[in-house]
Amino acid sequence: MVSQIDGGEVAVTRWWNATPAGTSTAAASGAAFALLGTVQMSLIFTLTSLTVPLPRIGREFSLDRDDLILLSAAYGLAFSGLLLFGGRVADRFGGRRGLSAGLLVFTAASLATLLVPGPETLLTARFGQGVGAALTAPAAMAVLRAVFPQPAAYARAMVTWGGLSVVGATAGNLLSGVISALTSWRLAFAVPVAVGALALVLAPRLLPPTPGERNRSLDPLGALLATAGITLVSYGLVVTDVHPWGSSAVLAPLLAGATLLVGFLTTERRAHDPLLPLEFLRDHRRALALAAIGLTAAGTATTFVLLSLHLQQDRGWSALQTSAAFVPFAVALLVTGRITGRLIARYGASAVTTSGLTLSATGLALLALTGLAPHTPYVYGLLPGLLTLPAGGAASFAGAAVLATDGVEPQQTGLAGGVMNTAMELGPTVIFAAALTLGSDATSLAAMTVAFTAAAFLNARTK
Repeated sequence: MVSQIDGGEVAVTRWWNATPAGTSTAAASGAAFALLGTVQMSLIFTLTSLTVPLPRIGREFSLDRDDLILLSAAYGLAFSGLLLFGGRVADRFGGRRGLSAGLLVFTAASLATLLVPGPETLLTARFGQGVGAALTAPAAMAVLRAVFPQPAAYARAMVTWGGLSVVGATAGNLLSGVISALTSWRLAFAVPVAVGALALVLAPRLLPPTPGERNRSLDPLGALLATAGITLVSYGLVVTDVHPWGSSAVLAPLLAGATLLVGFLTTERRAHDPLLPLEFLRDHRRALALAAIGLTAAGTATTFVLLSLHLQQDRGWSALQTSAAFVPFAVALLVTGRITGRLIARYGASAVTTSGLTLSATGLALLALTGLAPHTPYVYGLLPGLLTLPAGGAASFAGAAVLATDGVEPQQTGLAGGVMNTAMELGPTVIFAAALTLGSDATSLAAMTVAFTAAAFLNARTK
């Protein structure tokens, strides 16, 4: 293992030395980060790009609610289910190779979404996008570690990295609504096609080689059990939107998925080289950080879905008006993201995470109390919550990303990326399904307020 790590350091050194004359180390690392960050945002942009135009797609293809739910969830099901395996692929074959392989699948599937003739092929293309994303996301984090090999520089990079997913999700909701209103919803998928194609061209020039560990197995049994278990549980939770909890449509996938996940944990405990070493999650700070990531992702996603439906169905707003309503959300997110690095440097990642969770809880409470009444004015009904929630989300994401990767060995960076992204994907699925059982949208937001408050309390008590 030592020789492989040393070999990786030599490869990175050669990459630095091969940069064009006059290019500084800072400029080279900045260009690499810009490329990787754009890819990460594109993956999450693609996840949320169907949220606003989904009703229009349903009308175009004559889809019922069941079909729309599956279409909306297809990308996330494949993404979350394969992320742990994607992390192992990155650690086994190297981050840059894993990134290129994932981008090929992701870009090809995104191109297919522009050309699909019907709902069946669109569903298949969305699953394909999720597969490509699951290979790409953890590989991008593995390459990021090679770009910033020093722990302090890597921690600073993770501050910004932690907020990219929220930016991507917000951009997906905003731009997809605008594009759908002005042209065709299909053109939203031109964004991941362009990003994927550009990244494939630039990766060999801008990204360092990241040798993998050839002595690591892919743990095919663990990968199969984890993928099938996570996918089935996620699907069972997703369909609670259209089927009661006691129905076979919900219970069958939930029970099957839970059984497979128990089998996965049993297998991993006995495996010589497990896909997910269980001690990786025994660090209390890391476990709480992953919970904060999942909860913050869930708060953002649930708010977008509930408010998009509220504005279009209850207030009769158009898709373009709905997208415009979230512009302050995006502005608050970007402004807060610019200052979180200085806040973490001064007060520490744990304190910023706790403050972010508390601020998010405040934003959710404001939306629950004043934002969902049909005739409440936007300015003092929705706007306060739409400014407070993203400010808290940007802070909690950034702080939690630093905590989740603190102390991770370089050869486990792909694993860390897979686990972080799994939390980011499963959080919205689990919490949104639970929120749907509570009845009204205001009650759902109030329940999430309690969850954020509890998470902030636990983070504050953990040193």
